[in-house]
Amino acid sequence: MSLSRRFEACATIVMALLFSGAPALAADATTVSAGDTAWVLTSSALVLLMTVPGLALFYAGMVRRKNVLATLMQSFILAALISVQWALWGYSLAFSPWHAIIGGLQWVGLAGVSASAAYPDYSATIPHQAYMVFQCMFAVITPALITGSFAERISFKGFLVFSILWATAIYDPLAHWVWGVGGWLHRLGALDFAGGTVVHISSGVSALAAALIIGRRQGYLREPMLPNNLTLTITGAGLLWVGWFGFNAGSALAANALAVSAFVATNLGAAAATLSWVVAEWLWVGKPTVLGAASGAVAGLVAITPASGFVGPMAAIVIGLVAGALCYAAVRGKVKFGYDDALDVVGVHGVGGTWGALATGLFANVAVNAAGANGLFFGNPHQLVIQAIAAAASISFAFVGSLILLKITDVIVGLRVDQDAERMGLDLSEHDENAYALEA
Repeated sequence: MSLSRRFEACATIVMALLFSGAPALAADATTVSAGDTAWVLTSSALVLLMTVPGLALFYAGMVRRKNVLATLMQSFILAALISVQWALWGYSLAFSPWHAIIGGLQWVGLAGVSASAAYPDYSATIPHQAYMVFQCMFAVITPALITGSFAERISFKGFLVFSILWATAIYDPLAHWVWGVGGWLHRLGALDFAGGTVVHISSGVSALAAALIIGRRQGYLREPMLPNNLTLTITGAGLLWVGWFGFNAGSALAANALAVSAFVATNLGAAAATLSWVVAEWLWVGKPTVLGAASGAVAGLVAITPASGFVGPMAAIVIGLVAGALCYAAVRGKVKFGYDDALDVVGVHGVGGTWGALATGLFANVAVNAAGANGLFFGNPHQLVIQAIAAAASISFAFVGSLILLKITDVIVGLRVDQDAERMGLDLSEHDENAYALEA
């Protein structure tokens, strides 16, 4: 084939992707609610706020000074990388109807995903593209959560390759299982209002796989590795708390009573976990820390996420109280097992997400959400069994799949920087920049 013909073929493919969704813009929009659409778009922005700057600052404050920019960059670049992946193929794999395990390819390039008409299988009152972009922000933050486990030692190219592979092979199928039309866990009746299994269990166990494969940082447990700036961390935690209202209350997909209930449950879960983490730490080590308060808030937000649309206010407080103490114990226990989860992703997201998924099976109440189910404490022990199956399936799939993808990435481009680069710090060795170069 001549060069000109190759160019024409490529141009044809690009034009097809660019304009494949155009006819859908003229579709009937009579079912769309302006209020619901405004709430979901606002919630989408709040979820993006969770990643940049929320998570970026939360993590950047906890690493050493020489790795601040590299840590910020990992969250920031994922907002770009996964947004494009989502539009090209990720959303189709996660949400288009096809099979119980994975979605089809009919929405590749957002073909047929309307900006004006609803897709009733997901929401009858907001445009399909509004639902798509809301879910996009979940897809962005999930691999960003994993970065805390391999902070200060992964190469930038290895990080990029692993992230795109993980989003495609782990996140997209798991989202389809739980939330997609015909997904097998959805059919089973698993309850996950805003991402306990899809986001937090998946990122937490994948973080464990990454810590095991990539290995410990140089000097781990032999030299101090203190946070460089806890001011950044507490600021990031505050932004996460604010953004999480979009994460959970936005998952009602409407400006309605369910959104109000999820909003209240989210706030109470975070508040209770903050208090229980601080108390547990105070009793154990003798002083309450700012890092502990920030970590406790995130643990509570994680745990309440799957339950937020199914439980009442008092149940949310109980879930948060357990989450704070449980996640604190898990974080302290990592030293016994010897793995280097640098920023406590496993203890907070893996353990907190698992507790939240199981707690949903305990406290779910159809009086809160008629579309859900009662849990054990409301006369339905079977729901706890379903939640346990969903958690176990998510753990197994994400852990084994991540091990495989990490090995593949290592073979293709390598995962870890060399020892000299690690000692220098990733800011200089990977990006040739310095976060605190304040000299004139």
